[in-house]
Amino acid sequence: MSSIKERPALFSGAMVRATLEGRKTVTRRAIKPQPPEGHKWRGWVVDSTCSKEIGSASWDEAGGPLRRNATYARCPYGKPGDRLWVRETCFINDYREASVPEQERADCEIHYRADGIPDFEGEEELIRWRPSIHMPRWASRILLEVTDVRVERLQDITEEQALAEGIKKHSDGGYHVEDGKHFSDSPVESFACLWSSVGGDWDANPWVWCVSFKRIA
Repeated sequence: MSSIKERPALFSGAMVRATLEGRKTVTRRAIKPQPPEGHKWRGWVVDSTCSKEIGSASWDEAGGPLRRNATYARCPYGKPGDRLWVRETCFINDYREASVPEQERADCEIHYRADGIPDFEGEEELIRWRPSIHMPRWASRILLEVTDVRVERLQDITEEQALAEGIKKHSDGGYHVEDGKHFSDSPVESFACLWSSVGGDWDANPWVWCVSFKRIA
C-alpha cells in the first residue's frame, strides 16, 4: 500500500487568500522541461511494459507510432491522495527560532504577509518578511489534498477552470483575482493577466500540470 506523500507548493499572497476563502481549488504549473515542439500528448503510463514509471505523463512525435522518440514527465506535485503544504511569505517573531524544540514551535508567533501587516505599535519596520521559498514546514498553515492531476495546454483553460483558479467576479461585472487587480471582461482573460504577472508566458501556451485539490485541517 503506497504511503501519502507531502510536498511543498509556493503560493502568492493573492492565491493564499483565494485558497483560504475557498475560491481556489486548482493550480496550474508549467511542466519543466517542456516536451519537444510538435510532440503529441499520449496519456499516462499505465503498464509496466514501458521503461518509465507507471503514472508518468507521455508525449511522442505527432503522427508517429506510439512511444517513438517519446518524452516522459513525472508530476512533481504528486498524485491524487498526496498532500501539498503551502509555502507563503511569513514572519516568525521569535529570536529563539533556530533553537526552538519541535514540540514548542506551535507557540511561536507567526505572521503571514497575505493577512496584511500586523500592528507592531509603530515598529512595523522591524518586521523581516521571510520569502515563501524559505518557509519551514512547521510554520505552514495550509494543507491541501490532491484530488486530480491533468495535463493540458495553458490556453485550453475554460471559464469554469479560471474561476477555480481563484478568479472572481466583480460587482461591476468584470473579473479579477482581487479588487483592482487583473481586471478583465472574462475569467480566462483575467487568468491570463495573472499568469503573466508572475513571470509566465501566456503566448507561449506551454503544457501545464493542472492540480486540483481540497483544503484539509
